Amino acid sequence: MTGNRISYYLHHWKTDFLAGIVVFLVAMPLCLGIALASGAPPLSGLIAGAVGGVIVSFASGSQLSVSGPANGVTVVAAAAIAGFGYRGLLLSVIIAGALQILLGFLGAGTISAYFPSSVIKGMLAAIGLLLMLKQLPHALGYDKPAEDDLSFLEESGRSELSVIEEAFNWISPGAILLSLCCLSIMILWETRLIKSRSRISIIPAPLVVVIFGVLYAIFTRAYIPYLSISPEHFVNLPIFGSATQLWGEIITPDFSLIGNPEVYSTSLTLALIASLETLLSIEAADKLDPFRRIAPTDQELKAQGLGNIISGLIGGLPISAVIVRTSVNINAGGKTKVASIVHGICIILSALLFVRYLNLIPLSCLAAILLVTGYKLNRPEIYQEIYLQGRDQFLPFVITIASMLAFDSLRGVAIGMAIGLIYVLKNNYHKAFTLTQNDRNYLLRLMKDVSFLHKAPLRRLLGTIPANSSLFIDGSRASFIDRDIIETINDFVKAGSDKNIQVELKEIGPKRSYD
Repeated sequence: MTGNRISYYLHHWKTDFLAGIVVFLVAMPLCLGIALASGAPPLSGLIAGAVGGVIVSFASGSQLSVSGPANGVTVVAAAAIAGFGYRGLLLSVIIAGALQILLGFLGAGTISAYFPSSVIKGMLAAIGLLLMLKQLPHALGYDKPAEDDLSFLEESGRSELSVIEEAFNWISPGAILLSLCCLSIMILWETRLIKSRSRISIIPAPLVVVIFGVLYAIFTRAYIPYLSISPEHFVNLPIFGSATQLWGEIITPDFSLIGNPEVYSTSLTLALIASLETLLSIEAADKLDPFRRIAPTDQELKAQGLGNIISGLIGGLPISAVIVRTSVNINAGGKTKVASIVHGICIILSALLFVRYLNLIPLSCLAAILLVTGYKLNRPEIYQEIYLQGRDQFLPFVITIASMLAFDSLRGVAIGMAIGLIYVLKNNYHKAFTLTQNDRNYLLRLMKDVSFLHKAPLRRLLGTIPANSSLFIDGSRASFIDRDIIETINDFVKAGSDKNIQVELKEIGPKRSYD
């Protein structure tokens, strides 16, 4: 089994390695931005990114999720630092990690199965919109301090739209030209012209964009100063002369605050927000996974808890799974957790060896990568598809988007959930399906109404079907089958081929192609 798993990872190592490099290039400035927004030392963001990439990825059951500094707890971290100092925050992070491990053992990870797919898709679309809006100033050449929060409002109360408006007063011709060139490369890489050439298409477009950006900056600085990139428009990472100097900058937690009640209230808040953000990101990552793999959520909580304990012990910020970097990973061609581990190792190596070279990368390159990532999460086809599914899917979708734009990711999802529940809670929660067995043959019969609330028990039931068996799923007695249930069944059909499970469907909604 272990040998099969190793060969599986080795089979995808080329695409995973390149995807990990791309994620690293995007994650580095975001790690620093969150540290800046929290009022923490810049190194704390790099530590959290490295721990999330290496430690959490090893312990996680997700193949595509990328973890790092948690954007959802920025305000909590900033308040904790102001209240009892950064070393006190580190203690809270350690305790929060222990609470997450406890939640994992208590089976709290199954809560993610109760989020309707319309709300998850709305969250992804909103993140895409916000990502594009936040990267537009960088594309124009106006580089305010980066923050990875996902709302229109900054802590100062300034509207994100006002920041974009201000950016037009600080336009840099060189940055705009570079952004347009990088966007053109990203678009060109999606065309048949490139995809038909296997030797070229295997190179991720974001990596080509970064190399082009560095060469552009060097060339224009030497020959076309008017179109050159200003120094403030580059990645700006702290430089450490040696591992000893780096280790000397690490801050350790203050265990003398162990009796402070505020430490525990902060820990509880960090654990709940980071866990919810992780579960949302994992659910979203599963939907973006082209292989339709389902990550074990309880294991994910334990992995995140372990990561937060280690991050807190060595001076890092709180960690959670983050959908933006996960989306970049998937779009760059990542197939397994090797990509996330590579990104974490690169953060460690860069802090020691390559900062001078990374500081040659213009922010316009990274802006172009994230603009395309945001668009892919927001393609018009997504809106059309959900609109055609009916009002019960479309309203939670658009309300989730609007709420996240107006507030933040957690409140936006909560509002979308409330709207979704209005539709599904009209039906009573009852026994929705039965499973009977005859030797290696199984019959799963759906009864009456089957809503998304039944997704978790359905997943558990399907998980009991052994390899080399046949399953007949009969939906003829069900008056209503929620689209989340249909997605769950169709995902099982696709994944079941790996276990030689033959599945036959009867009246389970529109058929899919699994070629």
